[in-house]
Amino acid sequence: MTEDEAGYPGDASWSIDALRFDALERERVKDNALLLYIVASASFVEITSDVYTRNLSDFFRDDSDVVEWLERSWESEELQHGRALRRYVETAWPDFGWDGAYRNFLAEFMRFCSVDQLAETRALEMAARCVVETGTAGFYRALAEMSPEPVLSEIAAAISTDEVRHYKHFYRFFLRYREREQPSRVAVARTLWARIGEVDAEDAFYAFKHVYLARNPDAEFHADDYATFRAQLRPLAARHFPHRMASKMLLKPLGLSTLAGRLMVPTVASASRLLLLT
Repeated sequence: MTEDEAGYPGDASWSIDALRFDALERERVKDNALLLYIVASASFVEITSDVYTRNLSDFFRDDSDVVEWLERSWESEELQHGRALRRYVETAWPDFGWDGAYRNFLAEFMRFCSVDQLAETRALEMAARCVVETGTAGFYRALAEMSPEPVLSEIAAAISTDEVRHYKHFYRFFLRYREREQPSRVAVARTLWARIGEVDAEDAFYAFKHVYLARNPDAEFHADDYATFRAQLRPLAARHFPHRMASKMLLKPLGLSTLAGRLMVPTVASASRLLLLT
């Protein structure tokens, strides 16, 4: 096993200290409300990764290999994502009250984030985690491409690379549990589809809600505000999201033959484009 496969601390090839926040071109983003919503919401979710880590560590509590990687590597890297995005927000939009907005988000978020939201078996939860890492890797790849500002592009590209590597770890663990538990391909497919369908997950919804309220302190928040935000994102996502990369990653846990997988990729990629536009 290589050191990267073992998941030791320091796997990430970048650090916040190396980022040139002093070179951030504020004029390119300061009036871009959509970008503020995207980056601030992402920072809230990423910087709360210690909560996700506790839940996963509890679920896999007697598997020292999984727990050690989660607590020593995955958590620290996810938290670094959140800290980098937070610093970007505070540099690009200094009038945005990050601390207060995050406290309000966390108070609401903690009411529903629990172990009982995980999949019914360990193999299926690892398959679900592959979907999550696929989504985040694709999201940050798209953000890096669509960003009008170079520092944000650099941060997003670095995070996307981390998320692809995290996917590889979760997939390795999935293979181990698939061997032990022997879930059917249908059960795996259902799990993948169910997690793909969680496009309005509570963490993303409430992160946006509290970014919106912090930016619009005199306004009331309605679900339609989130729907409007998602509608603005769809054409950007359809244009910039790496559909083929994500399709290959999503299909991998199904254990298809090389030929079947190759034939399925264009279909899944086309479906993902349509899904993002609906």
